[in-house]
Amino acid sequence: MITIDGSEGEGGGQVLRYAAGLSLMTGEPFTIHNVRGGRKKPGLMRQHVTAIEAAAMVGNAEVSGLSVGSEELTFRPGSVVPGEYHFAVGTAGSTGMVLQALLGPLMQASEPSRVVIEGGTHASHAPPFEFTARTLLPLIAKMGPKITATLDRHGFFPRGGGRIVVEFDPSDLRPIELIDRGKLLSTKAEAVVAGIPFDVADRELSAARKVLSDWPEDAFQSVQLPADHGPGNALLITAEFENVTEVTSGFGKIGMPAERLAKTAAKRMAGYLGSRAFAGPYLQDQLLLPFAMAKGGAFTTVKLSEHTRTASQLIERFTGTGFKFSETGEGTHLVEVAPG
Repeated sequence: MITIDGSEGEGGGQVLRYAAGLSLMTGEPFTIHNVRGGRKKPGLMRQHVTAIEAAAMVGNAEVSGLSVGSEELTFRPGSVVPGEYHFAVGTAGSTGMVLQALLGPLMQASEPSRVVIEGGTHASHAPPFEFTARTLLPLIAKMGPKITATLDRHGFFPRGGGRIVVEFDPSDLRPIELIDRGKLLSTKAEAVVAGIPFDVADRELSAARKVLSDWPEDAFQSVQLPADHGPGNALLITAEFENVTEVTSGFGKIGMPAERLAKTAAKRMAGYLGSRAFAGPYLQDQLLLPFAMAKGGAFTTVKLSEHTRTASQLIERFTGTGFKFSETGEGTHLVEVAPG
């Protein structure tokens, strides 16, 4: 049994989700104590419980300690069973985070699967749906598995109520190299509002336009959803290159000025555009698991995050496959698979 201290490294829910997925893929049971020990409010939240419940159902696992607030959990995997699944977080907890625990096991399952997840699709501290659909899944498709994601309904904090549908056409993964992102093809900044004043979108786009001043005027767009989809607000900034699409985002919340939200999201995009790296800060750690499963490959990225370092250590403990990190200059790093 692998024993994990959940307070080490990134110290959040990522450790839990990665461990569950890795356990199902390798057959290795694990126990984790100090769950989310690096957070102000440690222990399992509702979205973490749903993620582990989903992994346990897909993989016929036995789990103890699975309840909101629990700081210790033991997970004993069974066999992964592809099929039709439906999971509901019950809060605005991230649907993408629940999906993270299922991606690895289902992309290499023996048959296709269809998974419906209800909860938050656009909320702080989690990648928005567009990042998963436009950035991550197309790169996994280059490695073999075809995974499509559809947004049926937006879900904003604090209400939730969003719905995504993910379909898996599994296969073995082949190593690839993601070094050059290619030419810039298109740019877009999209302010989405639901059940709140429309001028919030205008203010966000105005602030983003000041940072991304070389983008064309028609790149800045506003979208008004039906009021019953909210209240909620998201700013999605997208840069599509020949070989990768980067998405940065910001989400409205009480006490957060629209201008500050937009400026932060736009500066993140400007930072990525100013680098020569393939993967941005949120893509880098999510590439590690499929690359380890492929047992080869390399990609360039921006400054390494604590999420990435934590994920790499956890992956090596379960699989024996490690990673080599090296600086290539101008703030760019090369990440290479180093099979054990």
